[in-house]
Amino acid sequence: MSAAALRGCFVTGTDTEVGKTRVSAALLHWLGGRGLRCAGYKPVAAGTEAIDGEQVNEDVRALRDASSVALTDAEVGPCQFAAACAPHIAAALEGRTIERATLLQGAGTLAVRAEYLVVEGVGGFCVPLGADFDSADLAVDLGLPVMLVVGLRLGCINHALLSAEAIRARGLRLAGWVANAVDTAMPHRDANLATLRHELDVRHQASCLGVVSRLANPGPAAVAAQLDDARLQLLFGLSPGRASTVAP
Repeated sequence: MSAAALRGCFVTGTDTEVGKTRVSAALLHWLGGRGLRCAGYKPVAAGTEAIDGEQVNEDVRALRDASSVALTDAEVGPCQFAAACAPHIAAALEGRTIERATLLQGAGTLAVRAEYLVVEGVGGFCVPLGADFDSADLAVDLGLPVMLVVGLRLGCINHALLSAEAIRARGLRLAGWVANAVDTAMPHRDANLATLRHELDVRHQASCLGVVSRLANPGPAAVAAQLDDARLQLLFGLSPGRASTVAP
């Protein structure tokens, strides 16, 4: 699939549980609020729970609910597995394989219906999906600019810089990053943020797109309010000042 075929971004993280879904849903809310047709896509999702007699992955459901295009869970997440573990292990537990072509086909199908895709990766940037490909390969296949979610906790500088190096090594553009509060007791938080801003800008010309604090209600609207409008317009190639048409 050529890079020109898709518009949007690929959201990855410095690790698992750093807020990728929260930020992805906020991006969808932000795009939808500007009258744009947008779709969330979680190609591979591991970990489901029974809700009203249906096995549901909470990340897939969150992206579905935040999309401005009406989607099913299966369209948002074509490869879902029951066990909450590394996806290739979760697939093996069910006697299944993750097919690269299936993941690309799912993205292409959504691109026909939506102007922008927000694709959420799984775990960090380099996660095995099969014997011969990983989540970084998928990002290359999609060709979208990459947004990195940095979980603010001890070690985040190293994790962010290593992730940024891996993204660049694959020939992809790190279009920006979002800091997300993970450890509210993180020592020297502001100094860590300052270092991240400096290093990611100097080494990768990647700007901070927002700093998300710990919120009592971390819904898409509340998180989107903590993102930088002007920088998001640049990321998505929108005209400056495009007004929101949806109430927050």
